[in-house]
Amino acid sequence: MIQLRATMSTSISIRIDQTLYDQARSEAASEHRSISGQIEYWAKVGRAALDNPDLPVSFIAESLASLAEPRTEATDFVPRSAQRPRRP
Repeated sequence: MIQLRATMSTSISIRIDQTLYDQARSEAASEHRSISGQIEYWAKVGRAALDNPDLPVSFIAESLASLAEPRTEATDFVPRSAQRPRRP
């Protein structure tokens, strides 16, 4: 059984397959997340993938990661055409 946060101050218990739990524990360690945080992340990626079937899962995961980054560390987007001078 694993505890998942329903809100910032409450949690709920759910039953999951032991194999899934072991995979989440392994992945959580390498991603510096809690086990419940890893399962929540997988759920978010899965939900977004189902909502956007035309997008690659890797793009969805990277997009979610970028949304989680602090805005103070964000850099402005500069199009490639503006990064180097064009040749005649």
